[in-house]
Amino acid sequence: MPDFLEKFFPEVYGKTQDPNLNSNYCKYDNQNLQLFTSSLYLAGLIATFFASWTTRRLGRKPTMLIAGFFFILGVVLNAAAQDLAMLIIGRIFLGCGVGFANQAVPLFLSEIAPTRIRGGLNILFQLNVTVGILFANLVNYGTAKIKGGWGWRLSLGLAGIPAFLLTGGALLVLETPNSLIERGRLDEGKSVLRKIRGTDNIEPEFLELVEASRMAKEVKHPFRNLLKRRNWPQLSITIALQIFQQFTGINAIMFYAPVLFDTVGFGSDAALYSAVIIGAVNVLSTCVSIYSVDKVGRRMLLLEAGVQMFFSQVVIAIILGVKVTDDSNDLHRGYGILVVVMVCTFVSAFAWSWGPLGWLIPSETFPLETRSAGQSVTVCVNLIFTFVMAQAFLSMLCTLKFGIFLFFSGWVFIMSIFVVFLLPETKNIPIEEMTDTVWKKHWFWKRFMDDNEEVPATGTKGDPLTEKWAH
Repeated sequence: MPDFLEKFFPEVYGKTQDPNLNSNYCKYDNQNLQLFTSSLYLAGLIATFFASWTTRRLGRKPTMLIAGFFFILGVVLNAAAQDLAMLIIGRIFLGCGVGFANQAVPLFLSEIAPTRIRGGLNILFQLNVTVGILFANLVNYGTAKIKGGWGWRLSLGLAGIPAFLLTGGALLVLETPNSLIERGRLDEGKSVLRKIRGTDNIEPEFLELVEASRMAKEVKHPFRNLLKRRNWPQLSITIALQIFQQFTGINAIMFYAPVLFDTVGFGSDAALYSAVIIGAVNVLSTCVSIYSVDKVGRRMLLLEAGVQMFFSQVVIAIILGVKVTDDSNDLHRGYGILVVVMVCTFVSAFAWSWGPLGWLIPSETFPLETRSAGQSVTVCVNLIFTFVMAQAFLSMLCTLKFGIFLFFSGWVFIMSIFVVFLLPETKNIPIEEMTDTVWKKHWFWKRFMDDNEEVPATGTKGDPLTEKWAH
């Protein structure tokens, strides 16, 4: 919004108003603006480590409450901001909220869900993120129309509604049975399990949880344990999925969409059209994912989407390269429609694959003893690379221009190869059985699954005495 830019980022405001500088690619290339955007991710990153501790020691529910308080604090500071420092401090509090919420919510959902719908329930998390993005875009569009220069305050202040909903919701939900059992409150755990499963026949699941928790208790240092050889497969896949999720180029498409739509000739309402069309595609495609993830499986969705994303990015790059010079606003109507269709093709593929599955797969592959630490690593790597992308993206766009889409399509190709060879299928497998059913049978990862990690330094593997000792 011009008023917002004028108050906090006069340099960028100057660029957008300068008739001589009409470069579509370089308008917003400003380090302060990038820092404002990415301070949230950096704060989230640091908060994640504290959140891992609270998730384990205090439980999933208190962690969600802490997230709610951070969000409320951040909203108040942002809506009342007088200068850039106040704005960034508010952003940092919001980032802490993101760190705590991202740590607790996917874990909470995985643990409360029955196995057969775990995938679908976890993706509801992602669906609501997409619904949130759509609402946020509509709020921005509405508040941008307000005369008098206070529209941005209302826009930032309205974030208080979801903040209060999260805090109120966290007060109402039950703690997960896994968390209660993990902290030694077995009877409470049992009654909660009975309540959420809606049946008295919970003994087998309860005993499984108690056993998993007993094994988890023997692990004193979850983070150190993550680095053990037998946890390498889960760790490698988690890190790869988070990096790949950022390098699909979704940020490029999302950021550039309004400019693309404007270039196509939607005029001043380009931003609204772009927000609504892309938001709607995002929401609908995430619904596809909820329906199909536990039926066709995780791998199938990722591979199909890889083809779709690769194709649409290459087409966008070619059209922009051939038809749109750096400062032109004139794209033939037919090409324009093709670009819009390609953007939607890309967003839909992302929304039923890398978007939700980047969060789902890590949350279901770690065994209980390293699950909280594993979730921390997931959130942490995701935020590091979101930060890197947010900090570098506008400058990359200015340097690479349309080539940025080719850059990302190359990454999509690499990640699809990774899925083909290294990502095992995890649909309909109970979390507790993951190691035996998935990892020990995978052509590549099984070599890391030795039960005999504690082989003494003097013995050699394969020597009967050593083997006996190790067991």
